[in-house]
Amino acid sequence: MQGTVDGFRYGAVTPVAAYLMACLGGALGLRCIVRSLFDGQTWKPGWLALGAASIGCGIWTMHFIGMIGFDVEESGIRYDTGLTVLSLAVAIVVVGIGVFIVGYLGAGKGALAGAGVITGLGVAAMHYLGMAALRLDGTIRYDAVTVGLSVLIAIVAATAALWAAVTIRGFLTSLGASLIMGVAVCGMHYTGMAAVSVHLHGPTGGSWAGDSPTSLLLPMLLGPIIFLVLAGVVVMFDPLLVLGEGQRGRAAAPRGTGPSRVLEQRSGSGGESTAPVGVPRPRRSREPYAHKW
Repeated sequence: MQGTVDGFRYGAVTPVAAYLMACLGGALGLRCIVRSLFDGQTWKPGWLALGAASIGCGIWTMHFIGMIGFDVEESGIRYDTGLTVLSLAVAIVVVGIGVFIVGYLGAGKGALAGAGVITGLGVAAMHYLGMAALRLDGTIRYDAVTVGLSVLIAIVAATAALWAAVTIRGFLTSLGASLIMGVAVCGMHYTGMAAVSVHLHGPTGGSWAGDSPTSLLLPMLLGPIIFLVLAGVVVMFDPLLVLGEGQRGRAAAPRGTGPSRVLEQRSGSGGESTAPVGVPRPRRSREPYAHKW
């Protein structure tokens, strides 16, 4: 018996919320990667790791918020906790591989293509691993062509996001890139969901009762959402990300080398005097002083 699949049980609420979380994760990730490229003095691995975790959490949160709206009318739905957590780990680790590749090798064609393929396959793996965690009174089947299209979208979206991460510097351009990235990631998700069909085991699946998806997903979503909020606080209060483009070079310069340090103190028998650095002092006359009698 074929089940009646509904991917929008709560209407536009879950797709819109999923899109916003994808954009939030993408925006934070892009800003963290940009921060790692500002100057050589920064702790690059830390910022890249924070960016990868933000993007991974954003994608995973988007997926399972979208899945709250997934419903099969003839069967209850629940999720396997282990596979659900594993899908989060896969999202963060694989996105991290791609981020570190472009973070250290740049946006060359070879590095970008390799990182994009790895990250895209990782995003697709996270999606279908999350689907494998789904439990219902039936068998989930997929249309191979639609699945292939969803994987292709994931690779293209990942490549574009990584390219934006190492080439875009301004805040508004990063924001625009994150909005486009959210569209691409949600497009991959709902393309993959369009490939789903459910074949029920019994003539009526209503007798099988599973826990409500929200009973597991909402508590699990709380952790990544809190992490994204904390990552947002870190990004918002970082001086190099808050200052304007023209001030970043001054903020990143080592102390004592900028033009603001123009005075130095000299002590002598007659007291202290100050003079601008780099400005020659007037020579003292070697002739004896003339005295008026």
